Parts: sequence; C-alpha cells; structure tokens
Amino acid sequence: MKKLLLICVLFSSINTFAQQGNLSGDLMMSMNFFQRDTNIKASGNPLYDNLLSGGEGWLGLRYSGNGFTGTVRFDGFNNSNLQKPTSALTAAGIGMFSLSKEYKNMTITAGHIYDQIGSGIIFRAYEDRGLLIDNALFGMHLKYKINNNLTAKGFTGQTKKLFERYNPVIKGANIEGDLDLGQKAHITPGIGVVNRTMDQASMDYVVATINAMPLADRFAPTYNNLAATFYNTLNYGDFSWYVEAATKSKEAMLYNTNFKNLAGTVLYSTVGFAKAKWGLNASFKHSENFELRTSPKEILLQGIYNWQPIIAQIRPQRLIARYTPPSQFSESGGSISGLLSPNENISINASYTKINSLDTGATLFREVFAEAEIRSVPNFIFHFGAQYLLYNQFIYQQKTNKELYPDVNAITPFMEIIYKINNKKSIRSELQYMNTKQDYGSWAFALLEFNIAPKWSFAVSDMYNIKPNKKQVSKAHHYPNIFIARSVGPHRFTAQYVKQVDGINCTGGVCRYEPAFSGFKLGIISTF
Repeated sequence: MKKLLLICVLFSSINTFAQQGNLSGDLMMSMNFFQRDTNIKASGNPLYDNLLSGGEGWLGLRYSGNGFTGTVRFDGFNNSNLQKPTSALTAAGIGMFSLSKEYKNMTITAGHIYDQIGSGIIFRAYEDRGLLIDNALFGMHLKYKINNNLTAKGFTGQTKKLFERYNPVIKGANIEGDLDLGQKAHITPGIGVVNRTMDQASMDYVVATINAMPLADRFAPTYNNLAATFYNTLNYGDFSWYVEAATKSKEAMLYNTNFKNLAGTVLYSTVGFAKAKWGLNASFKHSENFELRTSPKEILLQGIYNWQPIIAQIRPQRLIARYTPPSQFSESGGSISGLLSPNENISINASYTKINSLDTGATLFREVFAEAEIRSVPNFIFHFGAQYLLYNQFIYQQKTNKELYPDVNAITPFMEIIYKINNKKSIRSELQYMNTKQDYGSWAFALLEFNIAPKWSFAVSDMYNIKPNKKQVSKAHHYPNIFIARSVGPHRFTAQYVKQVDGINCTGGVCRYEPAFSGFKLGIISTF
C-alpha cells in the first residue's frame, strides 16, 4: 500500500510539474514463450517444463524544468529468466527514482544515482538490462563546479540489489580538471577515492569463514576498504592518450572456498593517433587482485560496484562473439590495431590482442584479426575478414575439467554483402565459418536480411554445428532464427522465433553463461 501511494504521489507531482517543464518517458518490454527442445538442452527447468512463458518490462518517466529533474521507473518481472536463466523471477516495484536540483554551480541529487569515476575502475554505478545489471547507488550525490576548469563531486549510499539494497555503505569523492595547454594541447586530469564499510552481518560471515581456515592462513579482516585512482586524458593534435592508475587497500577476497587478505592495483592506458587516411590505436591493462564488491561473500555479478575496461575488442559477428573474453580481476594484456583508408571506397583494419592470467601465468586470450570494406561497386558494400582465436574456456567459463574443456583454437573467415536496391530498400547477407575441434566443434552461420527503411526489417538465419565435437555433443544441430521488426514513429515492435545454443553472453566486457533457448520472443521499445 505504501509503494502504491508513493507511485501515485510521484506521478501526480510529475503531472503538475509537466505544465511548466518537459515530460518525457521510455518503455521497454519483452515476452518469452518457452518451447521445450531436449535435443539442444532447452529443457529440465520450470520455464520449459511448467511455466512456458515469462517476461519483463521497464517504464520510465522524466521531468525537467527550472533546474529541477525528477525521474521514476517502474520495473516488472513475471516468470522472467533474466536474473537466473534456468529459473523464474517474479517481482515488481519502483526500480529507481531520483530527484535532482541544479542551483548556480551546484547540483544535488537524491535517490538512485548512476555515475562513475574515471573509466569506472574504482566506482561505476550503471545499468545493463540485457544482463539484469543495475547497481545504482541509492543515496546522495553532490556536484560542484568550482570554476571553469575544476569540478568536484561526492556521494554516499548503498548499492542497489533489484528492489532492495546491499547493507554495506559506499562513500566516494572525485575532482576533475579541464585545461588547455597552449593552442593544441588539452588535458582532463582527475583523482578519486572510494570507501566501502561492511555491515555487521557481512563481517560475521567473513570472520566465521576465516576461523574455519587452517591457522597459518588466518588473518584479521577489516570493515573498511579504501580505493584510489588517478587518471588523465591528453589530446594534442592528432594524438590522444588516456592513462589511469588505481590501488586498493588489503581486504578479504574469496579464492575458491577460502579468503585471502590482498591489496590490489590496476594500470590501464589507451593511445591513439589518427590522420586523414590512417590511424593507430593501442591499449594496455595490468590488473592484480582488483575486485570491488559490497562484501567478499558476494559472487559472480553480485555486489560489484566497479567495472574494469576490456582489452579485447567486442566483435559483432555471431560466431566470433561466442568467445568474447570478460575482464578478469588479475590479468595482464594489451592490443594494437591499425586502420588504413587509401580512398573513400576502401578501408582495411587489422589488430592483435594478447591477455594472460597473473594468478597462474596461463594464456587467457589471443586474437589476430583483419577485415576490409569495399564500396567501389555501385549499390554494393562488401565486408570480409578473418579471425584467429585462442580462448581459455577452462578459466573464462569456470569449468572443472581442463582435459574436457581445453583452450579453444579457432579460425573464422566471414563475409558480409549489402545491396542497396534504392534509398529505402536494402538486402544484407552474412556468411561465417568457424573451424575448431574444441568446445562444440566447427560452426557455419548464414543470415539474409531485408530492410525497408524506416518501418520494416525481416531476417532469417541459421547457426549449424557442422563438425560437432563428439566429446561435447552427440550430433549436429541447427539453430534457426526468424526475425521481424516494425517501427512506427518512436515505437519499435519485434517478434522472433529462436533456437539459441548455450554459451557466454557478453555486453561491454561483462559476461555470464546462458543456457540454450528455444521458443518465441516478442519485444517493444518506445520513447515519448
């Protein structure tokens, strides 16, 4: 009853304010119909055996005017498979709300806060609905513009946990600069600190676990953890350089079933140089024991209040994306890429990526990638390339048998052709082939898409396990996908029939395992 009353008050207030300011909103809804298919392992849980359907939705409203901003979002989950893909989540309520007022050089925000310090290495509160990540900070946020070159902010609160909150308290502060150095050079330096204080229940759990460890491995845990970072972006003509160095104090970190008392460091940097017809980019990261959670008892994606940049590039190709490497808390790696565009009709890109584990020294990821795009044929765009991949599925997918799950070595050539029929109609086709003996074995993928801008999109595709690895699968299977999308003004409606192989789903370097899916999906995205 209290939540319903709060919703009514908020909507009534927004309706009143809308007469003087701007009111906008957005809607996102999806619906799944689960079709049992034991051949592809889409079975054996309540979604396929009993419930048969489920979905989720988000409705947000935003008012802004006279220096005031108010946001409220309703979240609903009915037999949803987002939180844990093998079981159903049913819950509903106010997923977030915030009130913000800007007065002169100061902005005060209360409620759910989305923000980050630097690249997010010591603090990042953000949302990713595809993985059901919403670690907003529920509390207070203050931002003050000291002068034209300097801005400071501070915040305190608790990390969001669906419709609840984790008990530990997060506090942080940040100062950023914005300075010109002569006529060509520009820097944006910053420093930040974040402090996490554990609650008594979390500390009791940590103490109990430590006391059960061998005497030689025990240590005295602390309630507080402190993390600090320095970062800067330098732009000088065609040259850009970002660097960030972060450290955190010693705290209990979970290794297998025991805790270790470890400090952590991160050094991350990207460098870029671009001219009219060519460019070079390089990135490097050295991360050692850098994990920031509300308490060390949380696992997987639970309770994380920071984010680590991913070194490997996220590829859009269906087969290549299957082995996207997530960021690790202890890793060292780098990548370099070059772009050559001798004229407006040709562009060539090549890159190399290398990532190793700091814990074991094991090879985690290798990639050699090259692609080219040709536009010299009228009405056609040709895009083709190839990738060599080494992917440590034993570590990335947390497997328990190294012999059964060895490193994946794969070569994947791909091709994409776009034919523009006229200004509104186009046909796009994709062909991909992944040659590997590991995991499920070799794959073939084909897609045909027809677009009528700006209203219609039709696509049909198939992913086929053309040379299966008999240690993992008994025989080859097809994974078809039929997709239709309709856009009407700001509204986009989608419908698709899907059979999806189990594997890792990654967004922005954050990954999780998802089981196979079989059935129908409906969706709507709207802004107003």
